[in-house]
Amino acid sequence: MNLTLQRESSSEKSTIGILSHEGLFECFTLEDIEREAKIPGKTAIPAGRYRIIIDYSMRFKRLMPLLLDVPGFTGVRIHPGNDAADTEGCILVGRTRDVDFIGESRIAFEELFARLRTILAKDEQVFIEIASAPKAPLEPQKQPEMAIVT
Repeated sequence: MNLTLQRESSSEKSTIGILSHEGLFECFTLEDIEREAKIPGKTAIPAGRYRIIIDYSMRFKRLMPLLLDVPGFTGVRIHPGNDAADTEGCILVGRTRDVDFIGESRIAFEELFARLRTILAKDEQVFIEIASAPKAPLEPQKQPEMAIVT
């Protein structure tokens, strides 16, 4: 199974994205913002392709999805949460979105988690491809006014 997370927009607090599978919408995502230099607990993981497994989380005291081999990060999980205060580099999922907020997070998580467990139980691998938000287009520069020479 290959998931795609397309980061769509960032504010000063968070990054909102869309998680899909084979082009079909799964849920919205919320992450910390992408930064050139990592600030622990406040930086989104680098764009790239990561394998997902399910293992026991000591923090959440339950089985949770875990992204493997994320450069510069450990313990990156997909889990419920609503805003940037709920993540420290992890990917939050939700069914609704607003500025710096996703809602119905537990519902979205349980639906995604059930799908991941089913796929992994068949001994298939799961990967997530994370793409950075498109850069805002540059403002077109005005052409300098031309002097008319007669």
